[in-house]
Amino acid sequence: MARRRFFVDAIRGGAAELRGDDARHLTRVLRAQPGQLYEITDSQCAYLAEISEARGDCVLFRVLEPVASPEPPVSITLLAALIKFDRFEWIIEKATELGVERILPVETARSEKGLLAASGKRAERWMRIARESSQQSRRLRAPEILAGARFETALAIPAGQRFILDEAAAPPLLRVLPSPAARSTSVALLAGPEGGWTETEREKATAAAWQPVSLGPYILRTETAVVAAIAIVGNAWCT
Repeated sequence: MARRRFFVDAIRGGAAELRGDDARHLTRVLRAQPGQLYEITDSQCAYLAEISEARGDCVLFRVLEPVASPEPPVSITLLAALIKFDRFEWIIEKATELGVERILPVETARSEKGLLAASGKRAERWMRIARESSQQSRRLRAPEILAGARFETALAIPAGQRFILDEAAAPPLLRVLPSPAARSTSVALLAGPEGGWTETEREKATAAAWQPVSLGPYILRTETAVVAAIAIVGNAWCT
């Protein structure tokens, strides 16, 4: 059984400190005791560590040895249309598990009004979700949650390959993926809202050199399309 992994702010002199909710979870829920082994990461390297002290909202670790944590083969930036926040939070959780490096909430023509303005108040919660999901999936670091942006601004996000998910007569994603020799180290995936893209948005994306791609003959929810596209790209870059 894989050991639980926790993020710490820093590792100094072979020791680290965990405070807050994660520490309370360790001491009160997991009943952590000195001598027990866990993995910790400072978002740079991961280590096997032994608890030296556990009390209330503070857990102290003694670093034992490094733990191999290979970097993902491709850096994926997810640009996801803003949808109802409970479903958008599910996107953050699953995209994190699948290894994305950055998540950008995007206001589109068919996004519900007010979501972009309200998204700023959710930033702390979304970062917490990403952190918890990163620990569960044993990532080295949590993804960056960028401040929400309007569609036109989002189109300027740089990446070696940029794909816009679109059900309207677009070729399948698998068919347009570059050969291994031509693959960039970065990919951006742009997923639309319920109701899809407007023709104006399609034209702007094409003009900005985004490649339209589809995920099959069916109309997918935003969160379904996001998970499918990330999984396809992530696995393709592993081959």
